[in-house]
Amino acid sequence: MSGRFPITDISPVVDGGRYPARAVTGEQVPVSAVVFREGHDAVGANVVLIGPDGRRGPFIRMDLSAGEPWTARYHATVVPDRVGCWTYFVEVWSDPYATWHHAVEVKVEAGQGPADLANDLEEGALLLLKAARFAPRPRRTDLEQAAAQLRDTTLPLPERIAAAFAQAPVMHETPIRDLVTKSDRFKIWVDRTEALYSSWYEFFPRSEGAVLPDPASDSVGPPVHGTFKTAQRRLPDIAAMGFDVVYLPPIHPIGKVNRKGKNNSLDPTAEDVGSTWAIGSDEGGHDAVHPALGTIEDFDDFVAATREQGMEVALDFALQCAPDHPWAKEHREWFTTRPDGTIAFAENPPKKYQDIYPLNFDKDRKGLYAEVLRVITHWIDHGVKIFRADNPHTKPVNFWHWLIWTVKKDHPDVLFLSEAFTKPHMMHQLAKVGFTQSYTYFTWKTEKWQFQEYMAELIAAADYMRPNFFVNTPDILHESLQYGGPAMFKIRAVLAALLSPAWGVYSGYELFEHVAVRPGSEEYLDSEKYQLRPRDWARAAAEGSTLAPYLTMLNRVRREHVALQRLRNLTFHHVDDDAVMAFSKRTVTPEGREDTVLTVCLMDSHNAHWGNVSLDMPALGFDWHERFPVTDQVTGATYDWGQHNTVRLDPYGEPAHIFTVHRYGA
Repeated sequence: MSGRFPITDISPVVDGGRYPARAVTGEQVPVSAVVFREGHDAVGANVVLIGPDGRRGPFIRMDLSAGEPWTARYHATVVPDRVGCWTYFVEVWSDPYATWHHAVEVKVEAGQGPADLANDLEEGALLLLKAARFAPRPRRTDLEQAAAQLRDTTLPLPERIAAAFAQAPVMHETPIRDLVTKSDRFKIWVDRTEALYSSWYEFFPRSEGAVLPDPASDSVGPPVHGTFKTAQRRLPDIAAMGFDVVYLPPIHPIGKVNRKGKNNSLDPTAEDVGSTWAIGSDEGGHDAVHPALGTIEDFDDFVAATREQGMEVALDFALQCAPDHPWAKEHREWFTTRPDGTIAFAENPPKKYQDIYPLNFDKDRKGLYAEVLRVITHWIDHGVKIFRADNPHTKPVNFWHWLIWTVKKDHPDVLFLSEAFTKPHMMHQLAKVGFTQSYTYFTWKTEKWQFQEYMAELIAAADYMRPNFFVNTPDILHESLQYGGPAMFKIRAVLAALLSPAWGVYSGYELFEHVAVRPGSEEYLDSEKYQLRPRDWARAAAEGSTLAPYLTMLNRVRREHVALQRLRNLTFHHVDDDAVMAFSKRTVTPEGREDTVLTVCLMDSHNAHWGNVSLDMPALGFDWHERFPVTDQVTGATYDWGQHNTVRLDPYGEPAHIFTVHRYGA
């Protein structure tokens, strides 16, 4: 420790400052530090925020935690407004005015008179005059008059000190600072808003060109491979549901050697299209598009059409190769060779991926790193600003650290999603080294207590890790969806969309697709990973057998309420039934506007439940005795609520209340 005053336990700091903390533009970022000094004199603190351009921001005073003066923890909120690398540090200083104010206050309470306080009153006058020298004219006059009043011996003591005490708010905002001590500097990398708040929709363009049979006909023809042009027809419906990121699995040529058949079989037919993650063939590698999808110009048109719908494209970034990928022929040094001379294919026992060769990042780092950077820059040049990294935990962490920040030097608005379903330490480390968002264990959390514990863990890591809650993926069909019925699809969507600022849906979720390839498996039957899977969207809409209107409602509520676009502001409320969970998110904007959403959600998709909800009223911005109106965004009904409320939720009706919270008279 160096400096006049101790400054400890500063936050946000990631790994002692080795990595930058994270925020997005417009986010209210909490900064805190433990600050104290010797003796009884007052100490003050402020945070200094420096923008990417090196300019120092305005004075931001830090205050003691409300109700916890003995913690010595001071807090402030900073709001960065531009993408880039910000710097902050904490300043601590002696506060002579606060020291003087407290001393005079206690001496007067002890019965001391003007004669006893002669020196104190003069010290106060000198402090006020010192402050006046740096104050604008109206405030300067007030300070000078207060100093004169302290020196006016014709006035009673209460009147002499009243004006000086009245300057406390001004002196708090623009204090006299003596013995200023500065902390170390720490970085905050600020991304665009979509890094924290976004709604993802995943679909395979190749399944969007199939010609479906006439419902009146018994004949079923083979599906037709979709193209970027036919896939564009799906974009308006995705946009209408309120999604803003269209995520495409790999769009590259698919290997022909060891190609997998339907349901991951080892005996493909000539018609089998193979796994999109088995990348590369004689038709090209990671910088090419599959000829059956179209040309690179067709892809450019697809990206432009997505933008016209108010969305953007996220592209899968899977660093692995099919056996006939050009890299496997031209750069065998980029792979692991077995004793018999063959290249090792991917395995995750008992699973085997004979159609995929993993890359070895330790054998020719310079060459492989340069090629990967070339590939990702190629897709950035074609309008892609979001990449979903496939299995990043199977590649070196230092590689990702290098790649992400090398890309961000020239393209600071590029975002990276980590698809690492792995042990927590690796998940968190990938986030620390640069990944913008992270897949999570959301899929496997099904009980109320699990969500309460897991959300606390995620919020504790919010300085560097941003979760993205996918309700399903092409790889993951959780048993809760297999056996939970349509109500569970609503429940999981509510939890994903309202607990996390970022969430995602894999195509077919809105059609309640729920059949696994075999009991005990999380793989879909007839998985789209290995075959075309056409869906009759128009028929589902006409029959009303789609969850699309419900997903649309969820995304509308998310878009209308900034509270749902944040992570740190989550509060759970007590419900006496473990099958009912209540949680809220509340935000007060810098302009003072309140925004609060309260959700009460059923966890059981087969049985109705009654629950007594006991609300943490201060967390909602109310005193314990107050009442307030709530409007259900699902049904439109309005209710009068207070601290204690009774609800009934029915999976065969509506399994969740999504309340917007108001104030009477507002």
